Amino acid sequence: MPAEESGPPAAAGELSPAARRLYAYAVERHGFDLCEATGALGVRAAAAITELAAAHLLQRVPGDGPDRWSAVAPRAAAARALAPLALLVRETHDEMDRLRGRLEALVPAYEAGAAQRDLGGSGRLELVTDLGAVRGLIAELVAACERELLTSQPGGGRPVETLEESIGRDESLLARGVRMRTIYQHTARYSRPTAAYVERVTALGAQVRTLGDGLMRMLIFDEHTGVMAVPDRNGAALVVREPSVVHFMTAAFERSWVGAEPFPTSVSPEAARSISDELRQTIVRLLSEGLEDKVIARRLGMSERTCQRHIAEIMRAVGAKSRFQAGYLLAPTPTRPPTP
Repeated sequence: MPAEESGPPAAAGELSPAARRLYAYAVERHGFDLCEATGALGVRAAAAITELAAAHLLQRVPGDGPDRWSAVAPRAAAARALAPLALLVRETHDEMDRLRGRLEALVPAYEAGAAQRDLGGSGRLELVTDLGAVRGLIAELVAACERELLTSQPGGGRPVETLEESIGRDESLLARGVRMRTIYQHTARYSRPTAAYVERVTALGAQVRTLGDGLMRMLIFDEHTGVMAVPDRNGAALVVREPSVVHFMTAAFERSWVGAEPFPTSVSPEAARSISDELRQTIVRLLSEGLEDKVIARRLGMSERTCQRHIAEIMRAVGAKSRFQAGYLLAPTPTRPPTP
């Protein structure tokens, strides 16, 4: 290959240097053939002609023989190249409209059936045991949420895959103007992925707080539908549409919200000590109630090993030699009634 044709390969979708040179040559004249282009550019121009013709930037000159070419304006070439894609987009939109119309035609029947079901009292409590079905249901409820989503998430920092699944859905929810309030446990503050997620959603208007203990895993949509975790059944959820139960769930959330503290995206040493002291006080209370290490750890959203380390430090502080003794020493002293 002559030196004029060498050089770095063109990036995907871009013209090669030879094709660019040939196009500059073509726009300066009404027409040319292969021999003229080869003589003018010093290289064989066949590959460049093929490349430009495929990009609709060259067309054959009518009436001057099959081997003469002329340049096509870039905008005209773009219109020719994009015509099949524009047609495909129009056809896709038409199919989407047809599909939407077929499905929305069923809305009256669904709403009438749902109303009749609610009148009969069935369907107000629904147990969903398949994790995939639970995720699909939550996605459906989030998409239909119009005013406010309340979420209570015990267990400390949330798994990265759960946060990745939630972030797009939650950002879309907030972009629609839906209010979102979430309560985590204090231990979630030390999870960097959770803190990064909180920073993103709070920038869009969400409110996030943390609490030490007493959280129930649940979601409440527009004070109309609740989703609760089912104890000892991983991946299962109880869907609640009974108004009185949803009202109770909402009231429980509001009580926790009042006692919770704002979730900072960065934890200062002073705040960390404050939260650590509160966690230890909660451990003391639960220890005095005789709860096992794993139960305390689960309620506080920390690992059992971390919980055991805290318990060992507490036992050393009070001089206890056993958990039983620590529970006895830490139990609140009953107050005596005043002597008449």
